[in-house]
Amino acid sequence: MGIQAVAVIGAGTMGAGIAQVCAQAGWDTRLFDAFPDGLAKGRGRIDAFWDKGIARGKTTDEQKEEWSGNLRSFTDMAEAVNGVDLVIEAVPEILDLKQQIFTQLDQLAPQNAVLGTNTSGLKISDIAGVTKRPEMVIGMHFFNPVPIMKLLELVRHEKISESTIEIARDVGAAMGKSCILVNDVPGFATSRLGVVLGNEAIRMLADGVASATDIDTAMRLGYKHPMGPLELSDLVGLDVRRDILNNLAEAFDDESYRPHPLLNQLVDAGDLGKKTGMGIYDWSSGEKIEREL
Repeated sequence: MGIQAVAVIGAGTMGAGIAQVCAQAGWDTRLFDAFPDGLAKGRGRIDAFWDKGIARGKTTDEQKEEWSGNLRSFTDMAEAVNGVDLVIEAVPEILDLKQQIFTQLDQLAPQNAVLGTNTSGLKISDIAGVTKRPEMVIGMHFFNPVPIMKLLELVRHEKISESTIEIARDVGAAMGKSCILVNDVPGFATSRLGVVLGNEAIRMLADGVASATDIDTAMRLGYKHPMGPLELSDLVGLDVRRDILNNLAEAFDDESYRPHPLLNQLVDAGDLGKKTGMGIYDWSSGEKIEREL
C-alpha cells in the first residue's frame, strides 16, 4: 500500500509538526482542527519553522513553496479524511476524547485507511477497541519537535495486523524517522522512563537539591542527555507530562507515578512550559531564564 494522502487530526504542537513532516515527505497532507484559531496557529508554526530554515540556509524558498503546496487546512473532518490512506490523530492525551475521535474516523475514513494515534502512553487497545477495524489501528508516538526528532515509537496491540505495522514502518522511513516497535503496555518504552525522570527532577528541585539549571546540566554533561529533564518537560508540556503520570498511576495501580505537587501547582496556574511562555523556566523573552518557584 503506497501512501498518497494523509490526514492529521489536531493542529496543536504535535499535530502541526506531524503535518509538516508529512508535507515534506511529498504526501497530500490535510491538517484538521475543529477550532479555526487552533488551525491558524498550527499553520503559523509550520510556516515559522520553514522560514527559520530559510534564514539559516537549511531550506530554500522553492522547498517551502513545494511543501506548502502539499498542505491544506480543514475544519470539517469528513472532508479532511476523504480518500486518505493514513490518518494520524494528535489530540490531547485524554482517553475519552481519543475514543470519540476514533469512533468518528472509523465511520468517515476509507475502509483501507490505517488509523494511527500519537498517544504518549494510553493503551492502544482501548482506542482501537471502539473501531470496527482494530487490526488497522496502531500507536505512532512522535517526539517534539517532530521535524527534528528522529525517533518514531510504534506500538502494537493484540489485534493489529502485520501489514499495518509494515505500513507504519514505511511511513516512518519516508519521514526520515528511525522506528522502534514496542508492545501495548502503558507508557510504552519512552514515556514510562521519561516522565519518571522528569517527575523526580521536579521533586529534587522542590526539595532544594539544586537549581533547575544545575539539575539539567548534571544530566546533560554527566549522562550525555541532549537536554536536561526539566527543560525537556517544559518543551513537551507540563500538562502532557502530568496526564501521562496520572495515566500510569491508574494503569499500574501505583501511586508512586503520581505527579509531584509542584508539577500540579504549575499546571493549575496555567504555566505549561514553553508553549505558554512560563513553566519550570521563564520562556517569555524567547530565551530560557531560571525563575523562582
